[in-house]
Amino acid sequence: MRWNPKSKPNPEKVQAIQSALQVDEIIAKLLVQRGIETFEQAKTFFRPTLSDLHNPYLMKDMDKAVARIEKAIANNENILVFGDYDVDGTTAVSLVSSYLRSFYLNVATYIPDRYAEGYGISYMGIDYAEDNDISLIIALDCGIKSIDHVNYAKAKNIDFIICDHHRPGDILPDAVAVLDPKRDDCSYPYDELCGCGVGFKLIQALAENRNQTIDDLVGYLDLVATAIAADIVPINGENRVLAKFGLEVINSYPRPGIKALIQNVKKKVLTITDVVFIVAPRINAAGRIKHGNEAVALLTEYDLDQAEQFASEIEQHNSDRKELDKQITKEALLQIEENNEQNRFSTVVYQENWHKGVIGIVASRLVENYYRPTIVFTKSGEKLAASARSVKDFDVYNALEACAEHLEQFGGHMYAAGMTLLEENYENFKNAFEKVVQETIHPDLLTPEISYDAEIELSEINPKLMRLLKQFEPFGPENMTPLFLAKGLTDSGYAKTLGSDGEHLKAFVKQGNSESFGAIGFGLGNKLDLVTNKNKFDAIFSLEENEWKDTVTLQLQLRDINASNG
Repeated sequence: MRWNPKSKPNPEKVQAIQSALQVDEIIAKLLVQRGIETFEQAKTFFRPTLSDLHNPYLMKDMDKAVARIEKAIANNENILVFGDYDVDGTTAVSLVSSYLRSFYLNVATYIPDRYAEGYGISYMGIDYAEDNDISLIIALDCGIKSIDHVNYAKAKNIDFIICDHHRPGDILPDAVAVLDPKRDDCSYPYDELCGCGVGFKLIQALAENRNQTIDDLVGYLDLVATAIAADIVPINGENRVLAKFGLEVINSYPRPGIKALIQNVKKKVLTITDVVFIVAPRINAAGRIKHGNEAVALLTEYDLDQAEQFASEIEQHNSDRKELDKQITKEALLQIEENNEQNRFSTVVYQENWHKGVIGIVASRLVENYYRPTIVFTKSGEKLAASARSVKDFDVYNALEACAEHLEQFGGHMYAAGMTLLEENYENFKNAFEKVVQETIHPDLLTPEISYDAEIELSEINPKLMRLLKQFEPFGPENMTPLFLAKGLTDSGYAKTLGSDGEHLKAFVKQGNSESFGAIGFGLGNKLDLVTNKNKFDAIFSLEENEWKDTVTLQLQLRDINASNG
């Protein structure tokens, strides 16, 4: 890994915030790095409130969306809530449908089949609406590029409200309302909402129209926090408020579906990281292995016994997903080796029988292995479908735009995208993508980078520092867990590897005459030699609390270690 310090914060700003808050310099530096430079900004950061949420009517077309929904209710129309099959889509559908059903019964839900219909609004879904006398479709987490689909629906006298957060194309769909903070003509103050977040702004506007307050909507925030965690959107601004209060709901009074998913977790308090690794994969597994409808059924179920039954089925899907992604990753790595493609600038692989539901996960696994922009294709009907994943600071969406002539369709964002193409165009696309990546990627981006916030002495680590760092939560993009660099560390002599293959590292480290701290390094077992025999080493780590037999101690979670130069 390349070790890089994050940009040094302005010393005067650090001094100012340090004086204003009466905190240690290290905390002041971390705040300025996150753009928090005044007492008021710090107050909002450390003590967010629901009143910090923006007026939903600042979003372009929100008034039109609310008016059309109220008209549908007044006229007793049937409404279809349509969403993508991933976590963001299924949570959004669960959120909007359950809110509408709290006062109106003629509401159905629709999640497209990943295999029969693919991503986004589908003709099958529109036909379903027509067959069931549905005259309004609310599309969530998709639809911003569905020009033809919306026109198809319009010809059948079916209106659309689009709620999306992906980048729009040059032309917007001819819908009654298009809610997307990334629209060029939308002046909404925050444009990093996930799809479920846009759905929440819609129900917030509806609630205002019905003389409800934000307090009436808090119970829906467990869904929003789950989507924010899963979709890896920045956890700053409005997302930070939604995530923080959503986590409180998850930890205190989650809906039965989420309660059923987390009831076997032994931790007292779940963090956003726990949501990412425990809740989100299971919700995702329904759409990957079976059908996204199962996730919506779980998340909208009010009976705990029934929710537990749904959760048990989804747990099995998640186990199946793990086996599939392990096997396909193995086959993909073998394909790269057999084709002598280890030294390319990109990875593009294809096998017609790979399971479409896990190719995105496999792409991420391949990035971990070769660290370069990666696309995994499989057969989907008459075409090939793929998931792309990128490396830090390389825009894979722009690279796909440069290869658009070979693609049938594509969509996504900087770090993840999906696409389809005709099989006869596969090789041409593969060559074109490699050429674009080779010509546009900076060589440094092909080596993983770890950026640390500040250098620290172990003597500065104490419970007070940990208490303040915990108030920086929830962590995520734009507010990552603070990472520290400490130099000249030594192990107490008890360093060892853990895990069935010795893949993890356990040590007790000190710096000079400092107090000794436990340290755990997941995936760093191969660096045991660097810390034995009293060798001095440098480490990048985060701080965490380790609970063992009702005793809480501070522990270093090692992210990387190198031999000390000094």
